[in-house]
Amino acid sequence: MRKYFGTDGIRGRANGIITPDLALRVGQAAGLMFSQSGDYRHRVVIGKDTRLSGYMIENALVAGFTSVGMDVLVLGPMPTPAVAMLTRSMRCDLGVMISASHNPYEDNGIKLFGPDGFKLNDDVEKQIEALIDSDLTARLAGPAALGRAKRPESIHARYIEFAKRTLPRQVDLEGMRVVVDCANGAAYKVAPETLWELGAEVVSIGVEPNGFNINHEVGSTAPEALVHKVRELRADVGIALDGDADRVLIVDEKGQKVDGDQLMAVVARSWKEDGRLAQPGIVATIMSNLGLERYLNGLGLNLVRTAVGDRYVLEHMRAHGFNLGGEQSGHIIMSDYTTTGDGLVAALQLLAVVKSMGRTVSEVCHCFEPLPQVLKNVRYKAGKPLQDASVIKAIEAGRERLGAAGRLVIRPSGTEPVIRVMGEGDNEALVTRVVDDVVDAVTRAASQVAA
Repeated sequence: MRKYFGTDGIRGRANGIITPDLALRVGQAAGLMFSQSGDYRHRVVIGKDTRLSGYMIENALVAGFTSVGMDVLVLGPMPTPAVAMLTRSMRCDLGVMISASHNPYEDNGIKLFGPDGFKLNDDVEKQIEALIDSDLTARLAGPAALGRAKRPESIHARYIEFAKRTLPRQVDLEGMRVVVDCANGAAYKVAPETLWELGAEVVSIGVEPNGFNINHEVGSTAPEALVHKVRELRADVGIALDGDADRVLIVDEKGQKVDGDQLMAVVARSWKEDGRLAQPGIVATIMSNLGLERYLNGLGLNLVRTAVGDRYVLEHMRAHGFNLGGEQSGHIIMSDYTTTGDGLVAALQLLAVVKSMGRTVSEVCHCFEPLPQVLKNVRYKAGKPLQDASVIKAIEAGRERLGAAGRLVIRPSGTEPVIRVMGEGDNEALVTRVVDDVVDAVTRAASQVAA
């Protein structure tokens, strides 16, 4: 167990878990870890989303890094994938993104990227944690060796140009009316500008951040405003990003939502036809719909499943040579272009397929009929209810009842004391009964532990 880092950096309530003191010590600890070798000025790039607490955390991180002798490039609001890209592009030793992704404004977080643009592995994070809790006074830089901080110019333009160049040279978005919802978050400037420069008629919502409204009734986790706007304007497509723009949700011209599973199906089919898939399949998590797996199998492709979390998807992709993967939630990783999920790049790749096929988004993006999925959560106060004999028996019985035509996934949440029970299969009534039986067993076990 780690004290500070979770599955996606450090995250928690601003001035609760994420304090200026913690940010300062993270800057010092990470700075010392990544400035030990090489006789040159070590550099770190820092981006953030639009939360009010970002100002506080940004300044504390700058103080931490400069105090150990690292120079800091302060980007201001930029998407998480832009920070990852710029870390490599600008030859920095470390990249930092201040964001709590799709969480409300009260939360914030710190994500770290190595010089290769990839998120840090568990071992490195553990070493940073050890340094955070140690006395670093003797390792601070002398007065003449302190770092400097500056704001580089034309940063938005660099990321916009990068995103545009992921498309084939002959592809543009001329003739498309696009509604983009930036969740009042990190991409509120770069996403509309990118789409406009590619020739689209762009209508933007969620582009008026005030420090408090990030992800509030907008963005990929609240797409109702986008659905309404697409229908109202009779747009060709809607694109919803989350607060730090590393995930995306698409709305077709009929106002129907297209999740990450359908996006991966579209891109996998297109890349297979073009000979661009590095392996005969893609990587997704245990939460991706069985309909996606069956669809890919029909194309002669495999679906490899990992634990929930885009970092686990990416780890498997890197270890086994896959160049396409992602999550149902909209984290789409295209490793030919990016080192992490990039909502804008994923949307552009989808629109490239739509343009090349000359069909509507609804015709292109609904590749398979998802199997009914039932997801229920059980909160618990203490203990490990999944180890209870009655729970194990209920899970085994449920899987036997579903058979090969369904799946049952039970997992503890990585961020809160919740057991998530998900079932899917062709028979929705059967799936619901199986899930309810497991939930009842977990609830009884949890209540016995609490008593």
